Amino acid sequence: MTKKTKALIIAGESSGVGKTTISLGIMGALTKRDKKVAPFKVGPDYIDPGFHKFVTGNPSYNLDSWLLKEKTLKYLFNKNIKNKDMAIIEGVMGLYDGFGIEKDEGSTAHMSKILDAPVILIIDGKGMSSSAAAKVLGYKMYDEDVNIAGVIINRVSGEKHYNILKEVIERDVKIPCIGYLPSNLDISLNSRHLGLIPAEEIDDLRNRIDKISELVEAYIDLDTMENLAYNKTVENMEYPLYRELKDSKKGLKIGIAKDKAFSFYYQDNIDLLKEMGIELVPFSPLKDKDIPKGVDGLYIGGGFPEVFTKGLEKNEEFRKNLKNHLENGLPAYGECGGLMYLTEGIEDLDGNYHNMVGFLPTKGIMTKRLQRFGYVNININDDTDIKAHEFHRSKIIDNDKLDYIYDVKKVRNGQVKNQWKCGVIKKNVLAGYGHIHFYSNIEFLKWKLNLKKKE
Repeated sequence: MTKKTKALIIAGESSGVGKTTISLGIMGALTKRDKKVAPFKVGPDYIDPGFHKFVTGNPSYNLDSWLLKEKTLKYLFNKNIKNKDMAIIEGVMGLYDGFGIEKDEGSTAHMSKILDAPVILIIDGKGMSSSAAAKVLGYKMYDEDVNIAGVIINRVSGEKHYNILKEVIERDVKIPCIGYLPSNLDISLNSRHLGLIPAEEIDDLRNRIDKISELVEAYIDLDTMENLAYNKTVENMEYPLYRELKDSKKGLKIGIAKDKAFSFYYQDNIDLLKEMGIELVPFSPLKDKDIPKGVDGLYIGGGFPEVFTKGLEKNEEFRKNLKNHLENGLPAYGECGGLMYLTEGIEDLDGNYHNMVGFLPTKGIMTKRLQRFGYVNININDDTDIKAHEFHRSKIIDNDKLDYIYDVKKVRNGQVKNQWKCGVIKKNVLAGYGHIHFYSNIEFLKWKLNLKKKE
């Protein structure tokens, strides 16, 4: 009988409490113990999973209870922990923060109940003594169906301070403290407007991760943490459409943009395309001179094209070749950064203009403030509803030449708060700001992949 993969959720009392750093340290320390770690991220984040993969050597998967149905989440979770020793699930924001003020929609707490997985809560211990117990008690009592199995205290002044906090929490809340990290440690990871800077852009990342892992090993009781982990989900679940989808597009070859400028993809999307029999061929708009030979279509995901405008603009040969392929009818799908790249150009915050592919008759403009942020509902042709997520500090200039296919709504508490058009379509190209998890609506994926199979 195979050993069942254990699971732990690493949650924070709030954003900025050190959740990502400690999660990476735990993943790194377990990996050094020769544990096969299956990493996950709650919510629609793309950057943290890149760090997870760097640390563990294994792909990281998003778990989002707003985008996906509970049964789908359980199926994907069990599918992605096979042959692993431990699943480490990094939470999103604070433990109970999710969609609006709904604690059971999109939150880390909700995910813990869906998967019946124990939570390790990280709190900030700076300047606290007995109040730390009141804080943890509040998180415990707010929803007693959430199993807070242990506490890690960040930013304490030293071992004496930690022991005071540990004693009062364990005495009054009856939850074990399994370790801490001292304050004033130089272990921060640089950030950008979408969160951390992607792993691909940090030159000394291996040294930083090794340092964080060593600190976790020194200050956190990993043996106790492993003993607190468990997994009660039902194994060998099958996705209802799996047999229909498997090898259904065998023979298709799709080029996928993968470099420093384009790296935002849900791993489940990539896996699903492969399971459908599609060959994915990576290419780099920064370095390559042309798209891969013989591809039936292109997938250009999100990322930071605005950061790499000079490199993208400089690669004029690739831009011209790509435009010609698209003008000649090559199908392509772009999301967010992919949309920006396909326009005529990007204007940066300093007013400098950088030429892009020039296929879509508009230009992108970077802005200081977020233009769209959060979950959205996308409707296509009045019969395809998709849940998606947007997060961007740019906009495209609307004009009469653009043909939109998305009707996008931001709905809160059952009321439409905002509504707009997106999803530019031209010839066989569709590009929009919304990031779409293919499992949120398989019909959208099948419609998008309505390409002629190679003979």
